[in-house]
Amino acid sequence: MKISGVDIRPGNIIEYEGGIWRAVKIQHTQPGKGGAYMQVEMKNLIDGRKNNVRFRSAESVERVRLDTKDFQYLFADGDTLTFMDKDNYEQITLDKGVLGDAAEFLQDGMDVVMELYDERPISVQLPDTIEAMITEADAVVKGQTASSSYKPAILENGVRVMVPPHIGAGTRIVVDVYERTYVKRAD
Repeated sequence: MKISGVDIRPGNIIEYEGGIWRAVKIQHTQPGKGGAYMQVEMKNLIDGRKNNVRFRSAESVERVRLDTKDFQYLFADGDTLTFMDKDNYEQITLDKGVLGDAAEFLQDGMDVVMELYDERPISVQLPDTIEAMITEADAVVKGQTASSSYKPAILENGVRVMVPPHIGAGTRIVVDVYERTYVKRAD
């Protein structure tokens, strides 16, 4: 499906110069002289390269629709991750780099959504939030109990997040996977 260069939005997958790219950031600019354009920061979904491209309104790009399929995370082996197709139980291995920083939040048996282009996996989406146990939390410093103060804590997967002062080690919390932030105490 062709779309105008100024209609690109963050998260759109487009075909550009023979590659498949995800729009990460956009900035619409209307200079006093000349036509408006869209400055788009893109990431190549195949090899991870980043690129900044300026699209004018007269230009059009091909928007790509990706197939999505449900998978279950099984285990990690070095730098590779193994997933199982929930429909036919086939296993697939991917490099950790495909997930980026989100790979640290994978948990055994976690359901994920894999995006495929021509039957080839190019990205994996984890749930937006997960539950994790805090293994280490700094003590609250006296006088620093204002409602907006947070303290560092380390989760069971080694990720460091900021938590409210009343949260201590051994507490299960809900964490936003992509923002790496505390959401709430787990029920």
